[in-house]
Amino acid sequence: MYERFSALCCKEVINVTDGNRLGYVGDLELELECGRVVALIVPKPGKFFGLFGSHEIFVIPWACIRRIGGDLILVDVKPEEVCRPREKRKLFF
Repeated sequence: MYERFSALCCKEVINVTDGNRLGYVGDLELELECGRVVALIVPKPGKFFGLFGSHEIFVIPWACIRRIGGDLILVDVKPEEVCRPREKRKLFF
């Protein structure tokens, strides 16, 4: 199965362990030597109508993905184990 990154960004990530919605795919972690996807990066949803973003992300290992469907990605993770603080962005000026 081939899938473009732009198509993955439109898919919602659902945890099958507890049925919670984790959010939408925001980025991928790649292993450049092999050219394979290591993890999905899902920003935590915002606090107020999704506007004010959280300072945490979910880094979901590729091995924890159970199924990629037409509009959903089902994962089997413990959210407290895959939640990490978001890295600060560097300003280039």
